[in-house]
Amino acid sequence: MPIKLRKVIETVAKEKNVPEEVIEKALKDGIFAAVKKEYKLKNDQIRVIYDKEKDELKVFVKKKVTPFIEDERKEVTLEEAKQHNPNADYGKFVWMPLDLEDIGRIALAVAKDVIAEKVSRVERDILYKEFKEYEGKILTGTVRRFEDGDIIVDLGRLEAILPKEEQIPKETYKIGDRVRALVLKVTKENKYPVLEKGKVKRVIKTYEGPLVILSRTHPNFLKRLLWVEVPEIQEGEIEVKAVAREPGERAKVAVYTKDKNIDPVGVVVGLKGSRIQNVSNELSGEKIDVIEWSEDPAKFIIRALSPARPTKYRLLPKEKRIEIAVPKDELSLAIGKNGINAKLAHKLTGWHIDILSEEDFEKIQKLPTK
Repeated sequence: MPIKLRKVIETVAKEKNVPEEVIEKALKDGIFAAVKKEYKLKNDQIRVIYDKEKDELKVFVKKKVTPFIEDERKEVTLEEAKQHNPNADYGKFVWMPLDLEDIGRIALAVAKDVIAEKVSRVERDILYKEFKEYEGKILTGTVRRFEDGDIIVDLGRLEAILPKEEQIPKETYKIGDRVRALVLKVTKENKYPVLEKGKVKRVIKTYEGPLVILSRTHPNFLKRLLWVEVPEIQEGEIEVKAVAREPGERAKVAVYTKDKNIDPVGVVVGLKGSRIQNVSNELSGEKIDVIEWSEDPAKFIIRALSPARPTKYRLLPKEKRIEIAVPKDELSLAIGKNGINAKLAHKLTGWHIDILSEEDFEKIQKLPTK
């Protein structure tokens, strides 16, 4: 006896936000699995056909024509067989329609499990593809709950995780707060290894993928905020060459333009600092130094040490190291509180920087070389 499925397919497809073809196939596969379990048949002994035009799902079972029925699930009399196939004869096999009401309760449970699993798998694939496109971009969500220091963020279609390692240290949230963050990683897996100095510190796990990991500490979060705030970056007139951060404390950004008529630092900072202030506010007051990038490493490094004003330098390219001389009264300014200025300059440029007073710089210069 055929059953009607069109309304079921349309309703479930709408609820799950997946194509109708997926629901149709899941239903067919579920019925197939149920019949296989109930009748203990092989795959080539079952046919499940859905006629879209008539909106009818029919199931056929391959049976052997025999005069003595020992197993009516696999055998059929000649008289009954000829009702469906005039060419039926003893010893031959025929496809006989199956009344779905004959399927047992256990088998129907199997059908439901198969349908649910297949629909869920496709739903996860669709979500993965959708959110994979957001990787490296900024999304806004709502704080849903907290788990061992991690923040679970509702993005609408799914929940993402803002790990404690990716949170700006001095920030606090409560349930219902809005939060903006960089989509750091989207994976089909239901686990994500958190690394520290190249080693796995811990593993974040969820019930099932896709897993969306957010970050508010990654340099690219600041880079993306600048892209949103500064139209000239979006249009390609200004390029962000490098970003270094100590999240929530301080950051340095190197910008560059080929257009000699544009002041890249001034444009990014904005009128009276308005643009960079908007970005700083999003980062809980993180102080942001904007400097002009240069292909000349010495010039770039000297700018990176701003607000200090180096007077001399000695470049050691083979070691990718530079010795910088600053006035004695600017030594602490160049190094920064807890070494933060020197650390950020190193991160930004990739060079090892030795900051010396002018006196010490001269002493080292006069030392005999081996």
